[in-house]
Amino acid sequence: MNDNRQKEEVARRVRFALDASKQPYEIMPCDPALADTADFCAHYGIPPANSANTILVKAKSGGERFVACVLLADSKLDVNRTVRKRLGARRVSFASAEETHRLSGMAIGGVTPVALPPGLPLWVDARVMQADYVILGAGVREAKVKVSPELFRTFPQAEIVDGLAIPVDDA
Repeated sequence: MNDNRQKEEVARRVRFALDASKQPYEIMPCDPALADTADFCAHYGIPPANSANTILVKAKSGGERFVACVLLADSKLDVNRTVRKRLGARRVSFASAEETHRLSGMAIGGVTPVALPPGLPLWVDARVMQADYVILGAGVREAKVKVSPELFRTFPQAEIVDGLAIPVDDA
């Protein structure tokens, strides 16, 4: 499948999942060159406390397993403690761009927790749920999506996890 057709398919899956959630959402066009979180927030005036990153992590011991983690942009993922322990692995690492694309069909800078493969666990940092709204990737680098954190409660594979991420000021 060519790149444009794959992007269209991912965008279609994301919209379908958003519609099925029955939660309100807003698609926000984005310059793909500004899709990375820090650039996006700075250019579009979005506070990092309202922008959420979706990061895939893999267990490197005990068999290859992946999990998608959602955390606010003003935080860092507690990969060496919380994620590692929850995965039950001695060693974990961030999934590569290639692994992320293979698993989700999405490019870094556009990864969204919406429309991930059904068997992929989704862990959402509890701080995300305290935000009035969050900006997520929309599956492609050309857009973001504004949602209520309540959206995560509609995903059967989602778990809200205390301490999944550490605020940058506390790190």
